[in-house]
Amino acid sequence: MAQKKYLIAKLTSCLREDKIQLWKPPYTNEKKEAGEEMKELVQKYSSKLKINENDTENMLEEIRCKAIERGTGNENFKVTGIARLDIYLPRRKSRKIPLETSLFITGKELRSQIAQEYALQENAVKIIINKKQLDLGKTLEDQGVTHNAKVMVLQLEQSDEETKRKVQEEELQCKKEKEINDKMQRTKKGLEILAEREEYLDPDSVPYLDIANQTGRSIQIPPQAKKALVLAMGYHEKGRALMKKKEYEIALPYLLDADKHFCECSTELLNTVDNYAVLQLDIVWCYFRLEQLDCLDDAEKKLSTAQRCFQRCYGENHERLIDIKGSYGREKVLFLRLYLLQGIGHYHSGREKEAAEYIQKASSLYGELSIDPDKVDRLSLLGFSEQEARLALRACHGNVEHAANLITNRREEKAQIRREERAKRRRRLEDINTLKSMGYPERAAQVALQKTQGNLDQAFKFILDNPELLLEDDDDDSVSMDQFQVSQESIEQLTYMGFSRESAEQALKVFKGNIHVASQTLAHYGGVLPPSLLLSSEGSSPSEESTSSKDLLTESAGSSSSPTDEDMETDAVNEILEDIPEHEEDYLDLTLEEEEQIIHEYLSYIQVPQH
Repeated sequence: MAQKKYLIAKLTSCLREDKIQLWKPPYTNEKKEAGEEMKELVQKYSSKLKINENDTENMLEEIRCKAIERGTGNENFKVTGIARLDIYLPRRKSRKIPLETSLFITGKELRSQIAQEYALQENAVKIIINKKQLDLGKTLEDQGVTHNAKVMVLQLEQSDEETKRKVQEEELQCKKEKEINDKMQRTKKGLEILAEREEYLDPDSVPYLDIANQTGRSIQIPPQAKKALVLAMGYHEKGRALMKKKEYEIALPYLLDADKHFCECSTELLNTVDNYAVLQLDIVWCYFRLEQLDCLDDAEKKLSTAQRCFQRCYGENHERLIDIKGSYGREKVLFLRLYLLQGIGHYHSGREKEAAEYIQKASSLYGELSIDPDKVDRLSLLGFSEQEARLALRACHGNVEHAANLITNRREEKAQIRREERAKRRRRLEDINTLKSMGYPERAAQVALQKTQGNLDQAFKFILDNPELLLEDDDDDSVSMDQFQVSQESIEQLTYMGFSRESAEQALKVFKGNIHVASQTLAHYGGVLPPSLLLSSEGSSPSEESTSSKDLLTESAGSSSSPTDEDMETDAVNEILEDIPEHEEDYLDLTLEEEEQIIHEYLSYIQVPQH
């Protein structure tokens, strides 16, 4: 299959160079049949590319028929508005088929049409167009689907033997589809909860996700950017967990969701971590393992993006990695996969010289990165995991003693970093409690400490300078500001401090009897409430802003309206955490078994000596 793609790409390239249009005379006659001049082309290209004439004739005819088919489809679309879509069926079908349809039908109607046309189980079919999962409820036009679009069809397979029974097949496929959709919804819910959780939460009782650099230390990121990055990395980890099980059909939608969220992050942020580059590799690898690289028009662009991102993150010659980690042996597996995919892309495009160069580079790295199982066993006997052993041996060029020292030192460094990060979170929690004990709302304390990088004195001033933070609308308290009954005793306490009776009463109404906050605010603003708080007491927009702030706090803390909802949220979060690996370099721990097989396969195609 790969060799045929290569030869067709070479023939197509020759036709372009010679400016030959097979769908026009003299190569195609009025009846759309092959002209006599095709025989001359067959002999010419058979000799030039060293392919036997029969194969050359068949492939040229295939190119000619596809060109006519596309031309007819273009004319038909202009006249009738009926679009032609290229349907790439699942791997076991291994073929591309054109489908004519209106672009005004829904995604569900297209799925139904494809399922009926090609004998697929409708409820087990997922459709990817333009690297996005098709929305069943929207029309194709609304989703940007155009004439000649490539449609990738994924069919989710059943693993249980019972599902192969014809009688139960449809029912079980429906159940499987529902399970997968429910799982995706739980993943989304769990990630959103984790993305909203901040460092003010108690690390011993509430799970949270942190963003760390290559040393393992937390990176300070603005809340909105952090949310997008956590969602992106969470979807990526979910997809990677499925890729490990070789469930590429289910993994791909998660990876594409991750790509969407990464695009919401700033370029500056993406340059500090290698996650985006690794994701690009994983997406292209997934399409390749599904044998659907043709559906990914920008595979080459994604690989180039990954390479540039690695260079910015690691340094042009890996100097940043060496400074941080002391070596770059572990990251070489990423470059092996990058070179291998680049070589495959060149081969499928008919560029044999470039394909040979990149696949040989991958082959050379494979020889360098192969691990002696006996060395892994020796390190396992010392109490290290197989994963730690593989990563350390690659970092230390196979030296067992150095690898053992590296693992031991890294364990100590990680433990120290965890202690420091935990202490930092503890201090943050204590500072929030200090501000709360002074009468300030928890939300105000969280925001103020975040804006002042944890400086307690500055946070106190920040709250007073931003009085809208002081408004706290308690959902359990049905009494509004204007209905709140202020006690005479409280008013007298404030007037005794020197504030006017009118200002004292207004402040106590706004802060619902909190004398400490009322007195601090009045003192800060010269004895009167700032205009924003006066407006709020009349029920204008700042009060609404305060309500939304508290809603955000409620959501970020993961609370809910009922125990059942809370249990569901806990389950969703736990399901996410199960897919997040313990080891921070898990993504570098490739066994290279698949890569070895593919390298040998493509080296045999390009006929170069193996190293």
